[in-house]
Amino acid sequence: MKILVTGGAGFIGTNLVNHLFHKYQDCEIVVLDALTYAGNLENFSQDIAGSARFTFWRGDVCNTDLVMDLVSSVDAVIHLAAETHVARSIYEDRKFFMTDVMGTQSVANAVLRNRDRIYRFIHVSTSEVYGSALSETIAEDHAINPANPYAAAKAGADRLVYSYRQTYGIPAVILRPFNQYGPYQHLEKVIPRFITSALLDEPLTIHGTGGPVRDWLYVEDTCDRIDKVLHAPKNLVEGEVFNLGSGFALDILNVARMVLGCLDKPRSLVTHIEDRPGQVNSQISCSDKANKVLNFEEGRSFEEGLAQTIHWYSENRRWWERMLPMRRVPIRVKNGKTEYY
Repeated sequence: MKILVTGGAGFIGTNLVNHLFHKYQDCEIVVLDALTYAGNLENFSQDIAGSARFTFWRGDVCNTDLVMDLVSSVDAVIHLAAETHVARSIYEDRKFFMTDVMGTQSVANAVLRNRDRIYRFIHVSTSEVYGSALSETIAEDHAINPANPYAAAKAGADRLVYSYRQTYGIPAVILRPFNQYGPYQHLEKVIPRFITSALLDEPLTIHGTGGPVRDWLYVEDTCDRIDKVLHAPKNLVEGEVFNLGSGFALDILNVARMVLGCLDKPRSLVTHIEDRPGQVNSQISCSDKANKVLNFEEGRSFEEGLAQTIHWYSENRRWWERMLPMRRVPIRVKNGKTEYY
């Protein structure tokens, strides 16, 4: 099988390419990535980068001609390319709508033109499209209530892919991952930001009280589940939406405290700033549908996944130290002021 992975040099993309490349010796992988601040070619080991089974294209998913050419040469498409940071979306919302919505339209159109050869089109959405939970856990039929520009852009892309499935019958599956963590994640995200701050004995900055609850899924478990969706029978997955979550919930403040505990750092490093707008209060996945249809195996515990993540960042300082200036993201808080975190 030959697979196109858009956004393949980003966080989930890097881990997914590593997973597929090493698991399937007959798998050819084509990566399309714009190599913005969150993408990095150095993520790929030499055995992948130098292999005849791996091809990299630097480009934008909004480049319709390039996307059409690449899609026409593969058997499956896994669409990960997106702008993905809530705080940045408050300042740069146009960029998010261009990449996340128009870029997805470009990919979906190419899949439509090549639907006779495309076996599967996996669109990776996000749990952010749900907004704050209206029930204790969130199932796939929960209302779509995006609470910030990033979530709104991803909701637009999500529904665009759904509409192409309903109108044109493209072989689409929509996945909605909850909060991901693990190796190769950019420092703007909360867990690597906490880990690197603790390693540097710097404050761990938290919006508001740190009370919002999230569902945490280790990235390798995410890759296992994407892999299962990729290889599942058509009648089980085409046209479906599946949550990707662990069902384990923990608030942001206690994540910070666990990081500090693992690294034997004092809790006094936690510091609070004003909450940002567009904050989601609670998101805990209900994965009953995915577990029933796809028989997902239980993933790592949060304690195990966090320990593995801390170990990776501790052992790969060269990878993340160059990103330190990018940890300071401007956010507009609820009182109208601008703060950095």
